[in-house]
Amino acid sequence: MRNPLFDSDSPTPVVAFLSVTSKVAASASATRIFDIPFYFSSNEWHLLLEILAILSMILGNLIAIAQTSMKHMLVYSSIGQIGYVIIGIIIGDSNGGYASMITYMLFYISMNLGPFSCIVSFGLRIGSDNIRDYVGLYMKDPFLALSSALSLLSL
Repeated sequence: MRNPLFDSDSPTPVVAFLSVTSKVAASASATRIFDIPFYFSSNEWHLLLEILAILSMILGNLIAIAQTSMKHMLVYSSIGQIGYVIIGIIIGDSNGGYASMITYMLFYISMNLGPFSCIVSFGLRIGSDNIRDYVGLYMKDPFLALSSALSLLSL
């Protein structure tokens, strides 16, 4: 069975859609699970969620550094980003944790459109999403280079 998130032959829009929507769906269902059924036992889950958040932030970004494909790098980076969402679940409703989580997810969705659209534009031109092919992009296409840099910095 193929996994479209980690298959290099998958179209970039499919990878972008699955990368973002799976995180949004998981965070929405986690808020429901930890807010309603586990409300009274939520303190026992805090340590587990804290460990998951820390591991997600560290391992997702470290694995993203070692990737050679831009699509794979952004997918593993999104694993690192979900750690910040888990912090909103840990805080919960008492200090505005859910509101912060929803705000973060809205910005995350909108900021993910930029890098993936730059990858699509570059992929249509070159036919590859290898990171090494981005060398000298500023000389070839300054607008794409600047928009890629700004959109990646926004993440």
